[in-house]
Amino acid sequence: MTAALFLAALNLRPAISSVSPLLALIRDDLGMSSAAASLLTSIPVLCMGLLSPVSAKLAGRVGTERVIRWSLVLIGFGTILRLFVHSAGVLLLTALIAGLGIAAMGPLLSGFIKQHFPSSVPAMIAVYSAGLSLGAALASSLSLPLQADSQSWQAALAVWSALGAAGAAVWRTLHRGSRSGPRKVSEVPSASLPWRNPKAWLLTLHFGLMAACFYSLLAWLPPVMQSLGYTSSEAAVMLTIFAITQIPAGTILQRLLRRYPSRLLWLWVSSVTQLAGLILLFSPLPWLAAAVIGLASGTLFALGLLLPMDAAATSHEAASWAAMTQSAGYLIGAAGPFLIGLIHDAAGPFSFAIYGLMGVTVALIVVQWFVAPFQAQNRASSKAAPPAKRVDLSE
Repeated sequence: MTAALFLAALNLRPAISSVSPLLALIRDDLGMSSAAASLLTSIPVLCMGLLSPVSAKLAGRVGTERVIRWSLVLIGFGTILRLFVHSAGVLLLTALIAGLGIAAMGPLLSGFIKQHFPSSVPAMIAVYSAGLSLGAALASSLSLPLQADSQSWQAALAVWSALGAAGAAVWRTLHRGSRSGPRKVSEVPSASLPWRNPKAWLLTLHFGLMAACFYSLLAWLPPVMQSLGYTSSEAAVMLTIFAITQIPAGTILQRLLRRYPSRLLWLWVSSVTQLAGLILLFSPLPWLAAAVIGLASGTLFALGLLLPMDAAATSHEAASWAAMTQSAGYLIGAAGPFLIGLIHDAAGPFSFAIYGLMGVTVALIVVQWFVAPFQAQNRASSKAAPPAKRVDLSE
């Protein structure tokens, strides 16, 4: 099951991150504006926002494993279609198809972790985060070499469909195993989404701001670096560094939480580190900036997945909380890449966009301050603390 989880996570980002190093070629070939090109990232993220609540309900009816398997099929189908793209409209359609698969699968993996690994959630979040980051790193680092070898950016984008095919095959086997086992994950009704819970809305806003920063960087980091005077190859290397440094983030966070379990501490450390990395983009050390931002983004994403699980009592609650935080959160996050494209079309320099991401990171720190009391309450409940006892929010 761990391998299946890792392979599913591996499929969540190549359809998005493979585009960024080739964005200049794609824009020139198809005549796309920056705002239109940004939709290649924003459409999948928007799908994540719109489809997350539906996926939780669908999994409650037909089973989590089946939904994940067909999501992988959708990702693979949307990606292989890119081999035949010769217009901006068709390319955006492939982003929609792959985005639907990504959106349906993402929140279900949180419930899958809570169901099958209840005593090792942080460790499995580390596996999930590593798969996400490795998928992004592979796609961002190999897209340019694949394009150079095939002389086709379409082929360089389509090759990642192989991951979807492999994932669908593994999850089909897992689904057969779950049907022959003593019970199904989907036999228990799914929990309703916590739309009226203020805690859930705070976590949603936090996830949205984090996603806006992350997907903006994933979509636009190479063009930003090229605007600062670096070549396309150098810019692709920086995107790869950004992705690779996220791979150990979940494992590092897991070990840090064992020693210092405060979520608030590591939320602030990660956010301040991300802010420092954004400032470093203007320095002569862009490689260091990419590494710092990548590590910070990786830990923020892992914490963003962990916080709803802290609030949930069961696997189905975890899936519902994840569906809400990721649905509304990704709707917020989808605006990030699109706004950067609009700003670039209107103003020219990418420096204004970087300043905007700094502002979003500061807002993230402010939201974390308000999240802290809820996290303290969750930890107090898990330790059966007396109701009258005041809980230190920094613990």
